[in-house]
Amino acid sequence: MPRLIPPVVAPGFLASSPQPTIPVAENLVLRPWAEADAPVAVEAFADPEIQRWHFQRLDSIDEAHNWIAGLGRGWDAETSANWAIVDTTTDLPIGRVGLTRVELVGGRGEVSYWLLPTARGRGVASRSVIALACWAFAHLGLQRLELKHSVDNPASCRVAGRAGFDAEGTMSQALFHDDGWHDMHLHARLRPGC
Repeated sequence: MPRLIPPVVAPGFLASSPQPTIPVAENLVLRPWAEADAPVAVEAFADPEIQRWHFQRLDSIDEAHNWIAGLGRGWDAETSANWAIVDTTTDLPIGRVGLTRVELVGGRGEVSYWLLPTARGRGVASRSVIALACWAFAHLGLQRLELKHSVDNPASCRVAGRAGFDAEGTMSQALFHDDGWHDMHLHARLRPGC
């Protein structure tokens, strides 16, 4: 069936180019995940706070390699784009930030992130989300980014606010966690915004 309006971002835009490295701040960049990052991924998914808000765990280096390969397949399929938040003094990941549920035709994506415990409380998440949002608007051409988090996760609410994502409302019983259904806050940021 023919579309009546053109796509916001032409399909093929992501898959036709390599995933970039995005500067965040002094000593911080977003770069694609590499196989060598597998031990950090295993460490991260063993963290109780990360487990609390996510739906999977990694129990081995092999599972981490598969997870990292899956992130690359998301870029190629243009359904997601994920980066390691890297401390350039060590070249080691200290977190993850990404676009999930990317919809190029409609010009939308959803932001997600996590940090290792040693990186928390220093503004790393909000600065990384800002850098990702600016890239998504200026280089990818998306119009709208959404950020959702459990109402029981006030740290994510602070990150959203500091990163310029306006609160739009509460989604009742929108996500199932191991302790039951959670209401979710919905935040959004629109282009241009950077």
